[in-house]
Amino acid sequence: MVFQESFAIHTRGHGDMQDLSDAVSRIVGQSGIKTGMAQVFVVGSTGAIGTIEFEPGLKKDLPQMLDRLIPPSREYGHEQAWHDGNGHSHLQATLLGPSLTVPGSRSFTWNATSAPATERLS
Repeated sequence: MVFQESFAIHTRGHGDMQDLSDAVSRIVGQSGIKTGMAQVFVVGSTGAIGTIEFEPGLKKDLPQMLDRLIPPSREYGHEQAWHDGNGHSHLQATLLGPSLTVPGSRSFTWNATSAPATERLS
């Protein structure tokens, strides 16, 4: 059995993270599936998805770590071509990845998932 649903989230820009656990759990509950896999996918090139303990310290630490690894800069090839200020966001999203698959049995309970950009998820 396959069940698919989409939802949208809105963030406040670079580095913002949203807890998607309630939305994903609601959709899984609506599916009627008791054992299987839940997959969340970010439709977009500057958003990413992952699991993290959704608490204030880590909500601050993850964006700071990503900016240290891949800092905002006008030197990226993307910036040279488009001049839109988000070359680092594309690279950070590529590092984290666009999807997450979680196995479950009876209850799909997990730590928070996050998408650090405004994106549509399906």
